[in-house]
Amino acid sequence: MYESMRKPLLTMLFAVAFISAAMAQTTTVSGKVTGADDGLPLPQVSVLLKGTTAGVPTNIDGEYRIDVPAGGGTLIFRYLGYVTQEVEIGSRNIIDIQMVPETLDAGEVVVVGYGTQSKALLTDNLAKIGAADMKEIPTSGFQNALVAKAPGVQITQINGKVEGSVKVIIRGLSSVSGSQEPLYIIDGIELNNTNGATGGPANLNPMLSLNPNDIESVQILKDASAAAIYGARGTNGVILITTKRGKKGQASISLNVSSGISRPTRLRAWLNASQYRELLTESYKNRTGVSDDKAKAWVDKRLKRYQGDQEHKDIDTDWQDEAFQRGYMHDVSVSIAAGNDKTTSFLSFAGHDNKGIIRGNHLKRYTARANIENKISEKFKAGINLNFSETRIDRIANDNAFTTPLQAIAQIPTAPALLKNGDPNDKTLYANFLLQDRHSFTKSTVRRTLGKMFAELGITPELSFRSEVGLDLFARVLDQNTGRLAPFQSTKGQSFAVNVEQQLLSTNNYFTFGKNLGETGNLSVVAGMNFTRNDRRNISVTGQGFPTDEFKSISSAAKISAGTGEFTAWSQLSGFMRATYSYKDKYILKGSIRRDGNSVFGKKRRFGNFPALSVAWRASEEGFLQQIPTVSNLKLRASWGMNGNAPTENFQSLGLFDGGTYNTSSTLVPSQAENAELKWEQTAQVNIGIDFGFLDNRITGSVDYYQKNTSDLLFPVQTPHSALVPEHQYQANIGSLTNKGFEFILSTTNLQKEDLTWKTTLNFSTNNNKVLSLPKGNDIITGRNILREGESVNAFYLVEYAGVDPKNGDALYVKNTKKADGTLDKSTTNKYNEAKRVIAGSPIPQWMGGLTSTLTYKGIDFSFTLQGQWGASVYNGGGQYQETGFGNGLDNQTIEVMNRWQKPGDITNVPRAVLGRNNGHSHSTRYLWNANFIRLRNVALGYTLPSKITEKINIKTLRLYVTGLNLLTFTKYRGYDPESTSDAANTNQNMGSSFYSAPAARVFTLGINVTF
Repeated sequence: MYESMRKPLLTMLFAVAFISAAMAQTTTVSGKVTGADDGLPLPQVSVLLKGTTAGVPTNIDGEYRIDVPAGGGTLIFRYLGYVTQEVEIGSRNIIDIQMVPETLDAGEVVVVGYGTQSKALLTDNLAKIGAADMKEIPTSGFQNALVAKAPGVQITQINGKVEGSVKVIIRGLSSVSGSQEPLYIIDGIELNNTNGATGGPANLNPMLSLNPNDIESVQILKDASAAAIYGARGTNGVILITTKRGKKGQASISLNVSSGISRPTRLRAWLNASQYRELLTESYKNRTGVSDDKAKAWVDKRLKRYQGDQEHKDIDTDWQDEAFQRGYMHDVSVSIAAGNDKTTSFLSFAGHDNKGIIRGNHLKRYTARANIENKISEKFKAGINLNFSETRIDRIANDNAFTTPLQAIAQIPTAPALLKNGDPNDKTLYANFLLQDRHSFTKSTVRRTLGKMFAELGITPELSFRSEVGLDLFARVLDQNTGRLAPFQSTKGQSFAVNVEQQLLSTNNYFTFGKNLGETGNLSVVAGMNFTRNDRRNISVTGQGFPTDEFKSISSAAKISAGTGEFTAWSQLSGFMRATYSYKDKYILKGSIRRDGNSVFGKKRRFGNFPALSVAWRASEEGFLQQIPTVSNLKLRASWGMNGNAPTENFQSLGLFDGGTYNTSSTLVPSQAENAELKWEQTAQVNIGIDFGFLDNRITGSVDYYQKNTSDLLFPVQTPHSALVPEHQYQANIGSLTNKGFEFILSTTNLQKEDLTWKTTLNFSTNNNKVLSLPKGNDIITGRNILREGESVNAFYLVEYAGVDPKNGDALYVKNTKKADGTLDKSTTNKYNEAKRVIAGSPIPQWMGGLTSTLTYKGIDFSFTLQGQWGASVYNGGGQYQETGFGNGLDNQTIEVMNRWQKPGDITNVPRAVLGRNNGHSHSTRYLWNANFIRLRNVALGYTLPSKITEKINIKTLRLYVTGLNLLTFTKYRGYDPESTSDAANTNQNMGSSFYSAPAARVFTLGINVTF
């Protein structure tokens, strides 16, 4: 028996010895691969052992792990768009590599949904704006730093209030009643972008809570192929925000301090006291036919009503100057970045103080951020991103409130703003906003916590699993107090308080697989699930009657006069997958699909599928083009995909009831009919593009054509009235629209010498927006806007103004009535009611453009950005009071009214001034103004001290700079600002109207940036 066991035992011992020897002859090498230009991790880099077929790809964080012979060898690092590197292993176990781009453009790494990718591998259309493109632009919100940086992206601050809402429209409007805003993702976690001003004045930009200095880059996903991975929320595009992280190496401390002043970009000319008296006297005389002396006597008597305790003949108040103030902006930001083989961290703290250009408007923000990652083992790592911010805002009333500062321009210039004792004059034509400013306040405090925890497990060299949990906790408190001496106050004081809490919890769990298929191919796959839940709580209370104005809290009120409470929530469960395959670095194919289930949709249509497919051909890698030295890069792209868009309100698919009373008893009243078929708006988008580069990529750019067709638009539909069920609305999917256009971007290196570099980037885009179908084909008219089949969304619908009759000074209008042959009657009439409304323009620009130029010479850097917009119009809703010659009240008038008709034969566009008579002040194209403009958006001039000086004081870099924002605007627009529109015009079906809306601020800043 012993002999029979001896042979197998010896064989086993020999095998074990052989395996042990083999294992002793191999070792494991690991490391991280990043881009030399930006330090970002490079995923799917091919790491090969030279002379063998053994190889692994880097994971999503650029990390790899490979077994190699103990005696050493050579590793080959290959990545599309980067120079291939060969590295001797020697005795090292950790080898980190920084790969150098073949060209700056092709080697760029961009963030995409659930990962990163080399720009050379892109089959989509997206725009990347880096920290260098946004830095030191003096603005409270990071969105304003993106203006004119990306083709097809319109970014507009609604007006000049420091907390004002920002409208971001990507490739045109794709909805008329659903959300028109893009989806925001920060470090992979969804952000809440709903208006944070419930119960308060105008809309509040929720993105104000982000510190722009913390942002590393912003990617804007524009076409459906890029955004389809976000499914039912991606119709309006997706904005991916990546914050800064620590890097391996020596720790650094960065300090940025800046301070500046601000003024309105533009002021308007109004009548002074002498001009006001002259015009009012003439207007009264034209109305009554009295003599000059009697007209002057009437005017003098009337103006005494508003003189307060001063003599009106000696007063010439500039109410515009009273409404505006000299603003300022102070910004301090400090950050610490550090890292080693195990842990990287980025910590920052910032304070921002912005006194607005409108009296009473002020914002202060404090933010703190911590981004920490730890490599627990070779296969496992975890991290946390945490950001806290507190924003305090002194707010002012809506544009259409008499107590808002800008409506002071309607006041009579012969009325003093203040009495002799310094108190605001309470005898003005309208409520004196200075009384509101002195005896009332509206304060908002927004606290926001953004948190993310993640863990990543490297299952195999090719496969990893990542789990993320994110929280966006948004809490807003509004305290509003109106004292006894404030305008319109008859309740012995009133206080109003609102508390809004919104919690958005989301989790992502997904696998990433990457496989190098030898020398010819590369495959990467991402697959996983997402769950998101949003909870919102809104409570308000109003108290009236206080012992004195010193008591302001609601607990001191004599009466609790009103109270509201609201609790609402929605949730979404999604699964997604994306696969990308490249063959010989020439042919790239990508497909993705997402399935979403959302509680806001009808119970029969809760789930939907959103696929996308895209291809690219890198023609410049073909042999026949590689023989042409001028062609550095040429790639053709094509994509198709589906996206969705959800309603702006929850529960629109449900049958709803409101509480009511009947014979003093509580009861239920139906308010909305059920629609179990309600689903998302659906957008199919096609994109065809070309990326090019010439002369070693000194000239690069792209051209794209896109077409977006949106169907199943959300519309309210009236239910039939019956005796038992009163008439009410329900939401339905009816209607469609389209957007199509071109986008072009061109970047050039104009000069490239040892100490001198000059680069320029030009972009422009077109958009043709059209409504294709509406419920029953009927027009939908909202104010001065219309939805009509065949026209742009929210086109202006107005009576056509035809100027002034030179014989008598009457305002004329084009009839535009249909004649028997079907044509329009273009004759004129002085009777407004005889004229019909027509399509007169659009609030949506047809062309947009931007130009950024950067010049560096030794330590000096200079850059500027020009912004342009053409094809849009703005309706001046205040024109019917400001340019009537006192036909519609005694409001002060613009200086243009002095060019009014006065005698037969006068050729002018301003009608005869007749007190209290409608002569041209009805809504018409007279107040519809062309909003084309070119703006010098921002300018920066900086100087970085030579290192030989800074090293002596232990400083790595020190830069001094001066910047300017909104410095010059070239436009024929007659109002304050061609981009400023009223608070009320920021709705889906009421766009492009200005009503005493403040212009944007012109800001000059000085700053210093120091890195230790």
